Amino acid sequence: MKLWKILLALPCLIVCSLTCADSISQRGIIVGSKNFTESVVLAEIVRLEGEQQHLKIEHRRALGGTAILWQALLQNQIDIYPEYTGTLIQELLHDLPPHADIEALRQPLAAMGIGISAPLGFEDGYALGVSSETADRLTLRDLSDLRAHPELRFGLSNEFIDRADGWPGLRAAYDLVPNVLRGLDHDLAYRALHDHAVDVVDVYTTDAEIAEDHLRILNDDRRFFPRYDAVLLYRLDSAAREPALAATIARLAQHISVDDTRSMNAEVKLQHRDESEVAAAFLGQAAPRETYAKLTELMLRIGQRTLEHLSLVGISLGLALLIGLPLGIFAAGRPAISHWILALTSILQTVPSLAMLVFLIPLLGIGAKPAIAALFFYSLLPIVRNTIAGLTGIDTNLRDSARALGLPAQVRLLHIELPLAQPTIFAGISTAAVINVGTATLGALIGAGGYGQPILTGVRLGNIGLILEGAIPAAVLALLVQAGFQGISTLLTPQHQRSTRGRRV
Repeated sequence: MKLWKILLALPCLIVCSLTCADSISQRGIIVGSKNFTESVVLAEIVRLEGEQQHLKIEHRRALGGTAILWQALLQNQIDIYPEYTGTLIQELLHDLPPHADIEALRQPLAAMGIGISAPLGFEDGYALGVSSETADRLTLRDLSDLRAHPELRFGLSNEFIDRADGWPGLRAAYDLVPNVLRGLDHDLAYRALHDHAVDVVDVYTTDAEIAEDHLRILNDDRRFFPRYDAVLLYRLDSAAREPALAATIARLAQHISVDDTRSMNAEVKLQHRDESEVAAAFLGQAAPRETYAKLTELMLRIGQRTLEHLSLVGISLGLALLIGLPLGIFAAGRPAISHWILALTSILQTVPSLAMLVFLIPLLGIGAKPAIAALFFYSLLPIVRNTIAGLTGIDTNLRDSARALGLPAQVRLLHIELPLAQPTIFAGISTAAVINVGTATLGALIGAGGYGQPILTGVRLGNIGLILEGAIPAAVLALLVQAGFQGISTLLTPQHQRSTRGRRV
């Protein structure tokens, strides 16, 4: 097959597979949430209130940071999600004054087809916190006091480090130059502070850990941070399509106090209650009944995650085989081109997985599509490289003998070269499959499901059981996949060749 035909077939194959994998036709309302507890709880409150209004509504949990949720809303991947006014002003709408009110936000959002609710009733702002011991020892009260202590180690959440209303602006406003600055997951920062690995962390002012860990919040004496009133952003066309959505939004306006929010965060983070139960209790609804025994419920969850994970791995690996095998066969007979093909697939392999997902979201949205595309790119290198290695490693005498017999090129390829190269090719396929099983866990960051969902939730809540619920099945699946491909390779290898294949390839 000509190289240009392979390359032209690539986009068609990807589009067809991804369309089958993540169809959203006839969908209901989709509410999204960011990857922190409060956002998940608020989204669950929206979902449960929407169900009371007879909405067909689904919650896609912990999809990532602000940029991912905002793009998902603009691209009609979700219909509504909780946001904060300060984030809108500083991160998403850059032409507004720092202390713009809701009405000032409404017009530019409407121009983009986005609506904004009235405030939900509480503010959750950014702040910096230190332990009480550190505050007393160094007499820290205001953010300005940090300037005199560059020896303090800062552990800031990754999103805060890059936000305009986060570290870059704060550093300039207070002239802060710490000797040590580390990026951490927001929930892990509290653990690092407790373990004395860092001295200063960024906090959300409604975090349950502030009171639990007796943190001292430093006063924003230069009034750098804007207000962060909690609101709901939603698509205007979705509200027009589903009038019950507008009723749901109206019912929640000014309905959630700061004390309610702190209490709900504490119940989830400190008492390890499920977000759905906490949201239901806040709304005065009955907690979800346990339909199955806990062990049965656990097995059902693992079964569902397994199907999601297998879908991600299977579709991406199938695409990689359709493209990688012909590409490797083509390159094996053309050494000059082989070098460039391997270089290209190697470059794809070096792109960090999180960066790859972010690059693909504007093109494919959130969910399974970008996850499958990323896994496809990561699968190409081992398949292409091993196909080339297997075919070029065949004994030259065997090739010459086949040519001397007058066998056509296709016959030589199908009946002599590929069978001889088969063990090496299958080793590459096995490697690609195992890599996919592990990397697919990151798909949960963008709503693709799979074993990554309980892992991410466990990290966010500090729940080892949830982490193991995803990590153990992922490890077992990787071992089963590797054993399965090795078994298939052994079965396909003729008996007389099994003992000598190491010398042939």
